[in-house]
Amino acid sequence: MNSATLDLTVELLKRRSVTPDDAGCLDVIAARLTACGFRTEFLNFAGVTNLWATHGGGLPVFTFAGHTDVVPTGDLALWSSDPFKPEIRDGFLFGRGAADMKGSLAAMVTAIENFLARDHSHRGTISLLLTSDEEGVATDGTVRVIESLQARGQQITWCVVGEPSSELMLGDCIRNGRRGSLNGRLTIRGIQGHVAYPERAANPIHLIAPALSELCANHWDDGNEFYPPTSFQISNINSGTGADNVIPGSLEACFNFRFCTESTVADLQCRVNEILPSHNLDYSIDWHLSGDAFLTSGGSLLANVRESIREHLGIESQASTGGGTSDGRFIARTGAEIVEFGPVNATIHKIDECVSVEDLDLLSVTYQSILSRLMRD
Repeated sequence: MNSATLDLTVELLKRRSVTPDDAGCLDVIAARLTACGFRTEFLNFAGVTNLWATHGGGLPVFTFAGHTDVVPTGDLALWSSDPFKPEIRDGFLFGRGAADMKGSLAAMVTAIENFLARDHSHRGTISLLLTSDEEGVATDGTVRVIESLQARGQQITWCVVGEPSSELMLGDCIRNGRRGSLNGRLTIRGIQGHVAYPERAANPIHLIAPALSELCANHWDDGNEFYPPTSFQISNINSGTGADNVIPGSLEACFNFRFCTESTVADLQCRVNEILPSHNLDYSIDWHLSGDAFLTSGGSLLANVRESIREHLGIESQASTGGGTSDGRFIARTGAEIVEFGPVNATIHKIDECVSVEDLDLLSVTYQSILSRLMRD
């Protein structure tokens, strides 16, 4: 099959870039970009490889963003073929990262190459922000690059993230935002003692039960037209010594908020710290924000992504804020309009991950159309 996008996807899939190892993927991409006039800069932190590449200068700034790292393969015996020796079967390209998201990266590169072959004197800046640390803890990838770019005053106007957003067919679903994720590790301090003498102890399991019930029943917000209401979920509760005759002295509970733009981190923390003291608890909480909620409710990027999908894929795309988190949460800090658009996500993180060969070229053409609509002089 004569396809530059397919060829580049295959080249990337051959590289065992399990988080945080880039395995040379970004070298391959940087070489392609340099050949068409990009300035490439590697911003590496703590063993994580990151690439910031730019063409042109000034505003507006259009950015393609994504990651080269992939999740582990699991039991190789369950795969129909070696996940790092890509194969085409029945019109699909199989390999770890085919859909999430090396196919998107290849489509971005070929879209840029084809665009520059026609419109070399575009307005503003075309850029790529790529990392090898998205599937893991994501502490030294996009978030660190954004911090570095903001420190030098770099702006981003529009950003297309190549996450596999599509559900049943390419372009049927795009992401115009993501819920935030706020984690809490709650410690309740009681008094350890013998179960036969409860008056001499304070059982933290008993003490926390009414408070947890209130937290679970609490109505945090109503959501909005883009988001469901904020949810609260308890993920772990640990207490006790393992003995059946000892009242434990402490309890640890882990919980998570998946929150929408109707609630802020400060709001949620404040309300938790209003509920717990009302139950006379001796407690402490360690908070960890995985990512803030973000939303692109309108603007030129969302409109042009939808129009490009309509023109080249012949369907009306649905904008959704569902799913987990993505690196878009870090890029949103710049004030950029963000849309996630990529391949069908049916096989991501699964055995025999694959992407439609035809969709690779269609994705490249649609990416090029988005770029042309926004960056043509």
